[in-house]
Amino acid sequence: MDPATAAALAGNLPHPFSAAAAHGVVYYLNLPQPLATVSTATAAAAVARQQRQNEEEDAAGVRMVHLLLTSAGAIQAGDHSSAQDSLTQARSILAGLPTSTGIGRIARHFVDALAQRISPASAAALPPPPPPVLADLHNHFYNAGPYLKFAFSTANKAILDAFRGCDRVHIVDLGIMQGHQWPSLIHALSRRHGGPPHLRITGVGATASGDVLAEVGRRLRQFASSLDVPFTFREVRVDALDGIPGWMLGVVPGEALAINSVLQLHRLLAEDADDTAAIDAVLRLVTSLQPRVFTVVEQEADHNRPALLERFTNALFHYASMFDSMEAVMMSHRLRGGLAGGVGVVTRALAEALLRAEILDVVCGEGSARVERHEPMVRWRERLARAGLAQVPFGPDEARHAVAQLALATRMMVAGGRSAGYGIVECDGALALAWHGRALYAATAWRVATRWWAAAGNAVRDEGGSSRNGSSGESSNGRGDWASFV
Repeated sequence: MDPATAAALAGNLPHPFSAAAAHGVVYYLNLPQPLATVSTATAAAAVARQQRQNEEEDAAGVRMVHLLLTSAGAIQAGDHSSAQDSLTQARSILAGLPTSTGIGRIARHFVDALAQRISPASAAALPPPPPPVLADLHNHFYNAGPYLKFAFSTANKAILDAFRGCDRVHIVDLGIMQGHQWPSLIHALSRRHGGPPHLRITGVGATASGDVLAEVGRRLRQFASSLDVPFTFREVRVDALDGIPGWMLGVVPGEALAINSVLQLHRLLAEDADDTAAIDAVLRLVTSLQPRVFTVVEQEADHNRPALLERFTNALFHYASMFDSMEAVMMSHRLRGGLAGGVGVVTRALAEALLRAEILDVVCGEGSARVERHEPMVRWRERLARAGLAQVPFGPDEARHAVAQLALATRMMVAGGRSAGYGIVECDGALALAWHGRALYAATAWRVATRWWAAAGNAVRDEGGSSRNGSSGESSNGRGDWASFV
């Protein structure tokens, strides 16, 4: 996104992982631009035309962003007539902008969200897609960029470190979706010195998920068998995470336990900051099971504000970065002919549909109707600490591992002489996937705090792995093959 539009989007919002707080950002794949093959005069004229077009689009984009914010502010004030006037002007500007790239691409979703919000028949967000459809959208989102690959590989590194030296290991995945996280971990365990442990995975999914969970289990069993990793899979179907009884997870004494949550916990938050029943219930369950590690990945965003204008502004900036980063990947595919077939187009459209559903929910949902309640890591850190969990900081080794895995994930996506723009930010023991320095997703690892467990009157088990200094022998070394599982 151009600097002028980005500045308008950002307003006075602080950077979630500020430069003062971050310990460092690592970028890579900054390749030189391809050499021009046309005459100097022709090239200069083309550059001049493109510059004029960019300037015009920049000015229109800034004006449209102002109108969108004005409309959101009017809705918050209850003045739907003024909100509609501003939205109508924004639609007029949008009609003159390309909506397949740039500011037009992101703005059309927010224009539609405001229109739905203004309509009396659309006071609440549209219901989320049914689980089988949602799983398919996640599958395309997984292939559209490195977002989920970062989440999975970073969490897997923490889990592998926690499982070091254990013969029987158990992972409880609070939102397994299509199971893309686990093939690389199974591959890493298959290469462990002394042979792989017996691995159990308990996958949690929606009650209405149909055959998705069963199919995930079948493919994981097949993959583990191909690598001679002893493996069992357990399905758990629930309507809500806060309704899971501990016995349903099948935790067995003597097994090393890891609990994994990728983009799940924010859905347990409520409109009222004092209403913490759902998130507290899940965190109590986690602490009661005393896992060796509890891995948490969430959007690094601030979309749980009660005031619409603040929520809208934060979402506009966050999703502008998301669409910009996704567009760079698609551009790279086009530059090298990777989008010649229909697969790339479908992947982009369905990945965008997933983000659009989030935008509609953030903008239109109020009260219990809103489920996408993203919060920045600083608030998650406070909440998890209050629940009796202690952070296990990621260090330089984990940061290097994340960079290596991200380079592996983007190697086949970013090419053609463009800068990748993706990087890893390390901040206070958390790792974040960043786009041009702005954090998009943040990962942390936790374990039950010794003081909390002792204060609760329980015997403290020293499970080891409380810190991760140095490389783990189970690290995948960048060799996890996600593609073989898809």
